[in-house]
Amino acid sequence: MVQRWQRILPICSQGSATCTTLHTLPGITVETHNSTESQVVLKSVELSSTGRYRCEVSAEAPSFQTVSDHGDMTVVALPKEGPQITGGRPRYQIGDTVRVNCTSGRSKPAAQLMWFINGEQANTSFLHGPQTLYTGREGLETSILGLEFRVKPKHFQRGDMKLKCLATIATVYWRSNEESVEGDKPQKAPVLESRESVPPSKSRADRVQAVGDCSQVNPCTSLLAACFPHKKQTWILVYVISLD
Repeated sequence: MVQRWQRILPICSQGSATCTTLHTLPGITVETHNSTESQVVLKSVELSSTGRYRCEVSAEAPSFQTVSDHGDMTVVALPKEGPQITGGRPRYQIGDTVRVNCTSGRSKPAAQLMWFINGEQANTSFLHGPQTLYTGREGLETSILGLEFRVKPKHFQRGDMKLKCLATIATVYWRSNEESVEGDKPQKAPVLESRESVPPSKSRADRVQAVGDCSQVNPCTSLLAACFPHKKQTWILVYVISLD
């Protein structure tokens, strides 16, 4: 596998021929001054240069025995940029659904995409696609792979979650993109706890009235008082304050 515009050198090692004939084909440009009877040099290979190349050696008369071998060459057009992640939010809560897409750059052939969550490959049940789009006269391809899953506590490590998309083309291209999102913890109303000692009373109703008297509380707050008896006649006031 080679990239476009590279110079390649196929070598035939099955002997030498007594004469050489050159046939022109679309996408094939031979450097005649660097080619010999046992090797052919191609320059400025294009996508159309992809194909099977065969070397054939024939003996002279009277046997005319022929021996041949072949090799396959794939010309690739690599993306000019790495994969892009779209559709995500900066923060997620436990139970939220993550829906993101990974889109590769235009290439030939299409890039293979993979999703990772906190460094581990995503479950195949989380994936949507891939889809392949064809663009341009050369038929360059763009891959799109979706990721969808419900956020669980295990997805947040040290308060954030890492989503990575990896794009590869055989062994000649390897690019990735990673985004880190934070866990959005729900806000809780402040809870204040105070302890007060009150004189003993003959009835429970008197105790509730003494401790739950709202006349001494700041009128700008909304107060809920819950009173519970204690062994030493100590009462616990729990204030849940909501500010408008």
